[in-house]
Amino acid sequence: MKKSIAAIFTIATLVVSLNSCKNKAKEADTKEAEAVATTEATAEKYTANVSESTIEWKGFKPTGTHFGTISIENGVLNLKDGQINSGTFLIDMNSIEVLDMPKDDKNHGKLTGHLKSDDFFHVEKHPNAAFEITGLNEVEGKTMLSGNLTLKDTKNNVTFPVTVTNTDGAVTLTSETFTIDRSKWNVKYGSKSFFDDLGDKFINDDIELKITVKATKS
Repeated sequence: MKKSIAAIFTIATLVVSLNSCKNKAKEADTKEAEAVATTEATAEKYTANVSESTIEWKGFKPTGTHFGTISIENGVLNLKDGQINSGTFLIDMNSIEVLDMPKDDKNHGKLTGHLKSDDFFHVEKHPNAAFEITGLNEVEGKTMLSGNLTLKDTKNNVTFPVTVTNTDGAVTLTSETFTIDRSKWNVKYGSKSFFDDLGDKFINDDIELKITVKATKS
């Protein structure tokens, strides 16, 4: 009987894990950092409205997922001839929020604190992450945004699809949902990329992200 119960739990965990993997978005193309896009002298500056801009995140493990948001502290988009030419964003890592459980749940504070600890993003030492645009290109009918993402003490270039609208002095940049591999930024806790003896206690390397930035002409 005990073996049967153990087998059921094993199968259930495997099903959840497989479904989580199947539902995850495509990983952003990731490579070494590149030269940041140069701002043209005639470019128009748009300042991010931080109250309307956000980063949505989701993490995966064999038994389920956690999700939440991170705030953008400040940011600028520079446009030339109505098109994004360059831009930079500062991300407030202290703003990491967990949304899949109520704030009065003790596990909410526990998880939030763990994400901010040196096991994950070491917010005390690295209070900000940064994204610097290196270019935009049209690929098979999609606008692909590339930029250097600095997280903790590591910088990599990532490319992912976005939609950009420019109406009445307001620009909105919205990414499709994509993933990054946290191990490429040396976020090691529970990662099978760094540890071999985790069994089913691992946490997936993939972090799912969706970015929305709204900016107005300065």
